[in-house]
Amino acid sequence: MNLCLDMGNTRTKIAVFDTPANDNELRFYDVVMNVDLKPQLLLDWVTKFKIRQSIISSVVNHAAFVEEILKRQTFFIELTHHTPIPIINTYGTPATLGRDRLAVVVAGNVLHPKNDILVIDAGTCITYDFIDKMSVYHGGSIAPGIQMKFKAVHTFTDQLPLIKTTELGSLTGKSTHEAIVSGVLHGTIAEMQGIIDKYCQEYPQLRVLLTGGDAVFFETNLKSEIFACPNLVLQGINQILNYNVAKA
Repeated sequence: MNLCLDMGNTRTKIAVFDTPANDNELRFYDVVMNVDLKPQLLLDWVTKFKIRQSIISSVVNHAAFVEEILKRQTFFIELTHHTPIPIINTYGTPATLGRDRLAVVVAGNVLHPKNDILVIDAGTCITYDFIDKMSVYHGGSIAPGIQMKFKAVHTFTDQLPLIKTTELGSLTGKSTHEAIVSGVLHGTIAEMQGIIDKYCQEYPQLRVLLTGGDAVFFETNLKSEIFACPNLVLQGINQILNYNVAKA
């Protein structure tokens, strides 16, 4: 079994995957606050699921015990820009490339080999990442996500309210509240649809994969044919681990 840890600023996502021989099936998934990730909890996962390989992708200075336990109990790697990956990365500044962006294109390339793929991760920021049918990752773009836009409208004005919603509503807002909702939600849908259309003009057989916290909202409201893929970041991290295990 593989243990994959995706450590963000405040929370850690945990996934246990079966071996490639068993189709990398997701056996366990959980989210814990970083402060709640204790040595005994980590040891319990390793023991319960008979973990043999492990990987961590972290954007924080995580506690030393995490690596100490995993190095002692498993074949362990940490995902960095130096980690071998099963694709060709032509990004100009690999050291600054978010590990989540790298993971989603690796996952997309495994799920849909020999296809041009645009992966959209709709979270705090909305990222667009393109990998071609020859498994060459070219890069993409980063834009503010829905809640970030709502916060910006409120923060950088004196009187506009802070709104949190993904209820689409009318295109023409008849109140300030409705106008902000329309501007942010309809505007972001149009932005995303426009980017997809531009890629499709250049790559007519393009596959579009969608993941992230706001994926359901966009899946419902976009006109393009898209494939919603929950846990795509963790799937990619797992594929990178498998690749390194095979090379070891």
